[in-house]
Amino acid sequence: MLLIECGEIKKYFGDRLILDIENLKVYSDDRIGIVGLNGSGKTTLINILSQRSDPDEGWVKLNGKAGYISQNEAPDSKSISSEMASRLGINTIWSENMSGGEKTRFKSAAALDGEGSILFADEPTSNLDIDGIEIMEERFIEYRGALIIISHDRSFLDKLCSKIIEIENGSIKIYNGNYSYYKEQKTLESKRVQFEYDEYVNEKKRLERVITETKQKVKSINGPPKRMGNSEARLHKMGGQKAKKNLDKKVKNVAKRIEHLELKEKPIVQSKIKMDILDTGKLHNKIIIEGKKINKKFGRNIIFNNAEFNIYNGTKTALIGPNGSGKSTLIKMIINNEDSIKIAHGAKIGYFSQDMSILDSSLSIIDNVTESSPYSESFARLLLARLLFKGDSIYKRVDLLSGGEQVKASFAKILLQDINMLILDEPTNYLDIYSLEVIEETLREYDKTLLVVSHDRRFIDSIVNQVMVIENQKIKLFNCTYAEYTEKISNKPNKENIRQEIILLENRLSQIVGKLSMQLKKEEMEALDREYYKTSDKLKRLKSIC
Repeated sequence: MLLIECGEIKKYFGDRLILDIENLKVYSDDRIGIVGLNGSGKTTLINILSQRSDPDEGWVKLNGKAGYISQNEAPDSKSISSEMASRLGINTIWSENMSGGEKTRFKSAAALDGEGSILFADEPTSNLDIDGIEIMEERFIEYRGALIIISHDRSFLDKLCSKIIEIENGSIKIYNGNYSYYKEQKTLESKRVQFEYDEYVNEKKRLERVITETKQKVKSINGPPKRMGNSEARLHKMGGQKAKKNLDKKVKNVAKRIEHLELKEKPIVQSKIKMDILDTGKLHNKIIIEGKKINKKFGRNIIFNNAEFNIYNGTKTALIGPNGSGKSTLIKMIINNEDSIKIAHGAKIGYFSQDMSILDSSLSIIDNVTESSPYSESFARLLLARLLFKGDSIYKRVDLLSGGEQVKASFAKILLQDINMLILDEPTNYLDIYSLEVIEETLREYDKTLLVVSHDRRFIDSIVNQVMVIENQKIKLFNCTYAEYTEKISNKPNKENIRQEIILLENRLSQIVGKLSMQLKKEEMEALDREYYKTSDKLKRLKSIC
């Protein structure tokens, strides 16, 4: 079933044409991920498709009811069903006092709770921990309508999407498959473009050589010998002129062939960034950071109880745990060098915080990143160009940057400091996928000690070789990649998560029993009865594990 059709869409921001779409159709079985650079028009596109805003030119037809999960706005409905609240672990009533993760869950619950045939979602994993993201994946998989999702979480797009729409320079291009398959297709496209360009260059060079060689032949044609008679000389001259004429004709024909060669633009190849350790910054300590008998609480809320950990020299460690478990607290304890934390002598820590306080908003990007940096300005420009700060954009003042641009500028400034350890607290927030992958690649090449807090599963799995988990007020270290860690824990039940699910199921049973005592239609009674036995069986099964 055709749900959305639009044509001749144009949208301007000032004088800039941000969207120029000839035609787009969305069907009931479509599960679409939208990707593109920050500012490319992703949110603008779904706002137009959902008829929350109008294009400057063109038309949109929307058939059916649409749900919308906004990144920044409150949900349209401020209350949700107890069933959906239970399934997403959230209250039934919206509150501005909710945490960021709770607000994201509520927005998703409100959109999923309706009877819409299509769901638009703008960064639906924002502020969620890994467990929350996985719950959201399950709910989205269960959704029976069409999905149109903007997300920088590549694992999320892989699990949910069967089609990717790429926005570039205002135009859209549709790729069948999930995000990983889209990347494969982009790689093949890039190789094909490079091959066609190389073929063009080689053919042009060959034809130019033909012209050069032919012109040399023209020059080599001699006049008649001195002892040759007049009649013979005339014949010789005529032959030479004819040969020259033929060669000149050949030159012109080859030149025309060059003119008619299909022009191929040189592909843009980004140079890789290799962050070499400065000789003065090398550390030889085995342990860079040591935590012993760590205790921390806020009021009655105990965060750490006699916890311990070590960060070893040269390791790349992911710090993970549920929202509120103490990840940012532990990072701040390290940065503040609290008594229970011992930092190796000579350690110079570069810290990326979520508030990006490292930047001076009154200065330009280039002035920020080169301030107190031991690296050359040319290297700084190379890194900034890799992060898509090109040309005069490096002179842009920080207070004029978008959230994503500020993240990239902060990242560049930290990398260009004289440091030998890097701590990153949620560095992927506000980033488009392309910028995220550039930072990911740079960190893979980074040969210093790294500690990173992130809920982006693919990001940390691509970078780290250790996983540090905050669980039950303790800190556990696993010497493995994130994928290996998830494989380990998948083989044993997480009792804390099970206990939480038991509480939710018990609450749901109470709600069902309450409804069964009311006068309801026969169909509603039968549905509740089925849910009661299903929930009861699941509850018994989980209680047997604990």
